[in-house]
Amino acid sequence: MKTNAILNTDSYKTSQKWQYPDGTEYVYSYIESRGGAWDQVVYFGLQSFLREYLSKPITQADIDEAELIITAHGEPFNRAGWQYIVDNHTGYLPLEVRAVDEGTILPVSNVLVTVVNTDPNCFWLTSYIETALLRAIWYGTTVATNSYESKKLIYQAMLETSDSTDGLAFKLHDFGARGVSSEESAALGGTAHLVNFMGTDTISALLAAKRYYDADMAGFSIPAMEHSTVTSWGRENEVSSYRNMLNQFAKPGAIIAAVSDSYDIYNACKLWGTELKDQIIQSGATLVVRPDSGDPATVVVKCLKILDQYFGHTINSKGYRVLNNVRVIQGDGIDHASIRSILFCMDLAGYSADNVAFGQGGALLQQVNRDTLKFAMKCSAIRVNGEWRDVYKDPITDSGKRSKKGLLGLVQMVGGYYATVPQDQAGGKNFLKLRFRNGELFNQTTFAEVRERADEPFKN
Repeated sequence: MKTNAILNTDSYKTSQKWQYPDGTEYVYSYIESRGGAWDQVVYFGLQSFLREYLSKPITQADIDEAELIITAHGEPFNRAGWQYIVDNHTGYLPLEVRAVDEGTILPVSNVLVTVVNTDPNCFWLTSYIETALLRAIWYGTTVATNSYESKKLIYQAMLETSDSTDGLAFKLHDFGARGVSSEESAALGGTAHLVNFMGTDTISALLAAKRYYDADMAGFSIPAMEHSTVTSWGRENEVSSYRNMLNQFAKPGAIIAAVSDSYDIYNACKLWGTELKDQIIQSGATLVVRPDSGDPATVVVKCLKILDQYFGHTINSKGYRVLNNVRVIQGDGIDHASIRSILFCMDLAGYSADNVAFGQGGALLQQVNRDTLKFAMKCSAIRVNGEWRDVYKDPITDSGKRSKKGLLGLVQMVGGYYATVPQDQAGGKNFLKLRFRNGELFNQTTFAEVRERADEPFKN
């Protein structure tokens, strides 16, 4: 669906050109997370927005279409302002956007992005793009942070129960494509998850990582069964469906996943360990058994115990069991609480985190919103008749919504801690780098670089 940038906003924005003080020349705004579910954010999402939307000029046809829609909608339309942009800026928005490097992990309540108009005739434009710009930032950053918080849980469990954390990147697999509201959400949210992990079934995310961040191949998957490829054989032929899966895909070094709770997950584990055991071992493949119902922690541990009975295990250097030939992936009911519970119960039972992976769908990409991390874009400075003024809000009913004042910078303090300071105090140490000006992109980043920044806390 072609997007008309003039209409990619909220209705009330169309009337605001006439609401600023006379003599207004520049409006300066910033984006931050004001807090919420976590005390840090993994910043991500701007470059995809810049490449997809701000790198394309508006056209005469866009203006004509927007005028018809907005006036019929009951709002005033600033045709002269948009015509000015087409005539004097060849349709590119006269804006300057600065931001911290994507993949940076920093405390909440810090400036992440700033935006200001570059032409005083377009002072109204800064606030006009809030809807689209803020959406791009809050969604990508919130999903990346959500995924990052899961990674921290799994990493800690691996430090305590595994010989190595080398497999961390494949411990949380994105199952979320069908659980989001749109293909674009799947693409952008799925890419945000891939900042932290390399396992995904969301193909749209692979395309987005390539298109917006120049990734070669950002994520990987494996052959996997679904319920229909088990149940279509009939209950009496359940083992035949599993055997067919092995015949088709079980090769030396391969990993294959088999949903196994279509009827009786515990009996299925027994089938894998008896009738199909020799074929699994001789194939040289690793079988990943997938429960898909029941209490996650209870079911995972019981499956591990049954599979252990048939396949056996080794004891790693930390005294935990690692199964031979088989693993378990839990893809139902996964969120931070269930991940923590599963890993805790596995620890109590003596099983290493090496034995398990997780698949996450709606809770990864869809069960987040702007208030998860309390994102906001606010005006903090305005220039009127050549003089800059601080702008802020400070509602008596909610001090948490107090906004920042003035032109802002982001600096890194001793110990690596980030802090928001007045722009003139940041000087050459300002981590807010130029990203966009008048249709041109600057200081672009690759997906590999984004991952490298977000992976810093996990380097041993």
